[in-house]
Amino acid sequence: MRVQVIKIVLCLCLIAVVVRLFYWQVIRKDDLVAAGEGQYLKSVKVAAQRGKIFFSDGSVLASTQPSFTLFAEPKVIKDDDKGRIAQDLAKTISQDQNDILSQLKKDLFWVPIKKNIDLSLKKNIEALKIKGIGFEKESLRFYPEGSSSAHLLGFVGYSAKGERVGYFGLEGFYNGELKGFAGRYRFEKDALGLPILIGQFINFSPVRGKNLFLNIDRTAQFIMEKNLKAGIEKYGAKGALGLIMDPGSGAILAMAAYPNYDPLEFGQFPKEYYKNPLIADQYEPGSTFKVLVMSAALNEDVIKSDTKCDICAGPISLGGFLIRTWNNKYFPETSMQDVIVHSDNTGMVYVGKKLGLDKMYSYLENFGLGSLTGIDLQDESLVDLRPKNSWREIDLATTSFGQGIAVTPIQMIRAVAAVANGGYLMEPQVVKKIEDERISFEIKPKVIREVIKETTAKIMTEMMVRAVSEGEAKFAKPKGFKIAGKTGTAQIPIAGHYDPNKTIASFVGFAPADNPKFVMLIKYDHPQTSPYGSETAAPTFFEIAKELFAYYKIAPSE
Repeated sequence: MRVQVIKIVLCLCLIAVVVRLFYWQVIRKDDLVAAGEGQYLKSVKVAAQRGKIFFSDGSVLASTQPSFTLFAEPKVIKDDDKGRIAQDLAKTISQDQNDILSQLKKDLFWVPIKKNIDLSLKKNIEALKIKGIGFEKESLRFYPEGSSSAHLLGFVGYSAKGERVGYFGLEGFYNGELKGFAGRYRFEKDALGLPILIGQFINFSPVRGKNLFLNIDRTAQFIMEKNLKAGIEKYGAKGALGLIMDPGSGAILAMAAYPNYDPLEFGQFPKEYYKNPLIADQYEPGSTFKVLVMSAALNEDVIKSDTKCDICAGPISLGGFLIRTWNNKYFPETSMQDVIVHSDNTGMVYVGKKLGLDKMYSYLENFGLGSLTGIDLQDESLVDLRPKNSWREIDLATTSFGQGIAVTPIQMIRAVAAVANGGYLMEPQVVKKIEDERISFEIKPKVIREVIKETTAKIMTEMMVRAVSEGEAKFAKPKGFKIAGKTGTAQIPIAGHYDPNKTIASFVGFAPADNPKFVMLIKYDHPQTSPYGSETAAPTFFEIAKELFAYYKIAPSE
């Protein structure tokens, strides 16, 4: 019996040894190999050069320039020399001497001293001929246009791991394509961590990031930015934004917003400036929204352009609320065409009733409200549509003239572009082509769905043309050009009510109306000289349009 017990114990011990050997030699093999190699191999990461970003004409919007990280090897530097070295470096790189000295006194083989050193400063440091310091090559993001297109671009910062990462805009959305793949070289080292010249070297070269070629037109972008800056000053607005799209393809031709920031010095600006208000901010669109509701009603054939409104003789009482026109002028038996020309809220209530909640809600979804547009920029926000079962009669009425419902600027311009292009909702696209040394991938226009019939789009276009020619903003219209558009003035909801002293003034339209080259949205926040879109956003729209007509060589047709 005792022999049997001994045998069992020996077998169990043998099994335990085998299991332990299997654990160390198979399961933990990679960890042990890495630990062993770490005692005689040193690995240095080589950052990849970030891809460039180009305007549609090939000019550079974002590039890279050489940059270096200054490092020290404390075990190589003599203790008696560390104070003097810290003092010399502090004078050269304008950094606190004590901070540098504390790094040099660390019991480490390698410590960073300063990042983002340019070539000129690197030469000054090398002139000191200090043993035990060196440089790791990197690349620093560079924006030749300065703060131009800041919201479109985003910026490059550091992650929690100390790696360069794109945030917001194109830099954030396409970070995976732009960043490339880091390289690495490994070499055998001695006890002090210095490379053994006859030892083993293993090298993996970095792979440069892909380049982006945009649909953004540099000239159109410049025209937009110039006129928005002038408009903010002229109208005393708190902020402004503008967006130009090719309605046929969904290509974004220009995009700008103010206040903005410098993507190279983003840390010096408030964080709320970082997000792109064209895709992240929501607002009540006001009368520009009448284009969508009227298009839906025309498409359903519940009204025609000459249908008469039988409830437009005065204010409309609904659910305890009194709905008035913006100027308290009323037009009994007004036609649907004149409802758009006069921007008649009571007439739009009539249209909303004719359309009904079910069809209204369906068209709002088809026009892209309540869903993301899919634009290739980081941080697009989703604006939900309220559940249909929570809508009241007053909600249907106010939505018909653009109050009580929210959109983002990119949603609004995309929806109006569907009227301009004959009825199709397009996916907005900033990037046209992605390219590296091996491949070139072109992004094709993407049709989401048909929203309205082509005949409906033509009728709505003519109504918008008359709104421009006969409406409140006719004084600013460029002579000889056929432009379709609609003004918008919306109050700002604050704490359950509307602020009577602050408005959002906007204008959306496209031109030439018969064969649109562009669709454009202009929006001002809190303009001081006038609360109305017809006196602020519309003149800016027409001024930009005039310059675009000249740039695109579009001749007058009237």
